[in-house]
Amino acid sequence: MFIDYISLMLINLTAGLALLAAYLYFGLGSSNQRRWIPGFGIVGAIALLTGFHMTLTWPVPGSFNIAFGETTVLFGILFVGTALTLAMGWELLTLGIYGFFAGLVSLLIGVRIINLGLTQISLLAGTGFILVGLGGVFAAPTLYIKESRLLRTIGGIVLIAAAFVFAYIGLTAYWVHLANFSTWQPLPGK
Repeated sequence: MFIDYISLMLINLTAGLALLAAYLYFGLGSSNQRRWIPGFGIVGAIALLTGFHMTLTWPVPGSFNIAFGETTVLFGILFVGTALTLAMGWELLTLGIYGFFAGLVSLLIGVRIINLGLTQISLLAGTGFILVGLGGVFAAPTLYIKESRLLRTIGGIVLIAAAFVFAYIGLTAYWVHLANFSTWQPLPGK
């Protein structure tokens, strides 16, 4: 039996997307940037830990390790970078530029998940990746024109839609994994 913690990664992604949407709408440009640091830091730490482990060890079958592991590393480093940037009072624009390229990867993976039928709910999973990718691609323009309430609102809506997709998938994964792994026992001597 393989190790499967994709459900943790999905719920962490959900929390991060909701946090980012809230930051876009309420926090970007506000005077109190420090209050957002713990949330971004926690989401980033969990994403980096699980993403790096999945990327380096391939604990689940097939290309899920690429789709979920590598994108989780990109997501995690952006969130850790955001926490650090807010703590130091630096400008966020360079993270938006990095987010553009991470967004392209997420868009590509979303399309490919749908194209290959990689999951039982490929259309929904692929759509989630595409929505996250759109958020990444439009991060730099949103950060550059942060006074545009319209752009921030559209970005927040896209991120909330992605959060709902991944919340559904993640909570469903917990439901199924608790049943499927309920009789699992470690190998003797482990």
